[in-house]
Amino acid sequence: MTDSSALDLDPEDRKIVTLARSARARNGVPEGAAVRDETGRTYVAGTVGLDSLKLSALRTAVAMAVASGAKSLEAAAVVTEADLPAEDLAAVRDLGGPGTPVHLATPDGTLRETRPA
Repeated sequence: MTDSSALDLDPEDRKIVTLARSARARNGVPEGAAVRDETGRTYVAGTVGLDSLKLSALRTAVAMAVASGAKSLEAAAVVTEADLPAEDLAAVRDLGGPGTPVHLATPDGTLRETRPA
């Protein structure tokens, strides 16, 4: 589905878009991401760009969820100007399953699309 505004999302999904947007802005990184696990807990991350470690914001958020004991994901959100690489969707799919919604938003919070992991 393609929507023009994050306002079309339910409140919990709007929340993770807002958290992802905040992480991107606060940390001055190319991407911000947030995921929500099966208990409603959220994990927020920005792009990791060390010389020895490069991770997208979404893969970092998924790793944080796994490291915190999450068993599944309900939804994910990414705020970026770029498209999502297949590896990002695969990380969400590994923990949440193939139907997990991934919301892709622009830096101003406009929802570009929602796609299944």
